[in-house]
Amino acid sequence: MTFIILILVGFFGCSAKNKQQSEHIDLPDYKINLEVVTKHWDGEFNWTQARVAAIPGLGRNGQPRLIMTMQKWFVAHSDYYSGLYTMESNDMGTTWTNPKEQPALGWRHGEDGVTIGICDFTPGWHDKTGKVLGVGHTVYYVEGGKLLQNRPRSTAYAVYDPETDQWSPWNQLKVPDKNKFFNSGSGCGQWLVRSDGSLLVPTYFKAKGDTTNCYSSTVFHCRFDGEELIYIQHGEELTLDEPRGVYEPSLTSFNGRYYLTLRNDKKAYVTVSDDAMRWQPIRPWIFDNGQELGSYNTQQHWAVHSDALFLVYTRRGANNDHIPRSRAPLFMVGVDPDRLLAIKETERLLIPERGVMMGNFGVSCITKKETWVTVGENMHPPENLNMGADGSVFAARIIW
Repeated sequence: MTFIILILVGFFGCSAKNKQQSEHIDLPDYKINLEVVTKHWDGEFNWTQARVAAIPGLGRNGQPRLIMTMQKWFVAHSDYYSGLYTMESNDMGTTWTNPKEQPALGWRHGEDGVTIGICDFTPGWHDKTGKVLGVGHTVYYVEGGKLLQNRPRSTAYAVYDPETDQWSPWNQLKVPDKNKFFNSGSGCGQWLVRSDGSLLVPTYFKAKGDTTNCYSSTVFHCRFDGEELIYIQHGEELTLDEPRGVYEPSLTSFNGRYYLTLRNDKKAYVTVSDDAMRWQPIRPWIFDNGQELGSYNTQQHWAVHSDALFLVYTRRGANNDHIPRSRAPLFMVGVDPDRLLAIKETERLLIPERGVMMGNFGVSCITKKETWVTVGENMHPPENLNMGADGSVFAARIIW
């Protein structure tokens, strides 16, 4: 069941000042309906990694069927996730099924007591095969939920068939250089389907034996036949000599060009490409007034309208110093695609903070008229649990 808790109306065009700064930018009006899809908090887990795929035409009255994937986050350890659960809606989110565990997307038992799972999963529709493909990466646990140190990691994927209503068991992408991509994956990344049905999958990685604690990022070009994801090639390897490098990249396309936003511990970075293989030098995200965006040590994602490009993110400077890594609230801002600038006057609040983190979110194109931002409240830190958070999973419906 969907509970509507807040409706924010955020209509905007370009003000006179904004047009002087970016004369060629003409941003569409939109409104935001903020809804609660489900909620859970019992002191042990909350829902997280909530992301949605839309299956065209399979819902009620020709609407899309919505498939939401999410996981339990167990508070006993950092990044301790269950296998995946799903919820479905056939009426554009008016009603939802209860969370359903998907055993095919669950934990597996490895050697020496290691538990292997998948996480940071992003589902999306693949029109050419009529399947939903979910992409993320593997995760390894020991001692009841602690992350395995010096762990291998790989891009993981699974396939949902709407005709059978079944998920395939998750699989791992085979890469040609296992040493280079020893610790790699497409965690929390937005990936793209090209017109020929092939995929562009943003990935971050470290080589075997790398002790620098710096990830590099690249884009894998892959084939997908409805069952198997197959590596073809990868593009330029983007690096940064700062703590943890650049990672959790998200990819989008707009007006024939490709845009990549990248996480770093100190600040967020962005770059652009004509082919998603060769990239301009990465640069920090800044507003058009010269100020830094203020997003750090967490991910950003894209929201794309046919006529405009937007960025969704968290940032410091929003009276949110009590939130670890400033991971709430969520904002959206219009982007100047030529200058790679965030247009400050267009910044809008999408989802307010209630004392806890909202870092692992998703952005999904549902129809030409709606884009959704989905996120679960991660019930941390414990000293802020009296500020209103209750483990809600939010859907901010951006209605163009």
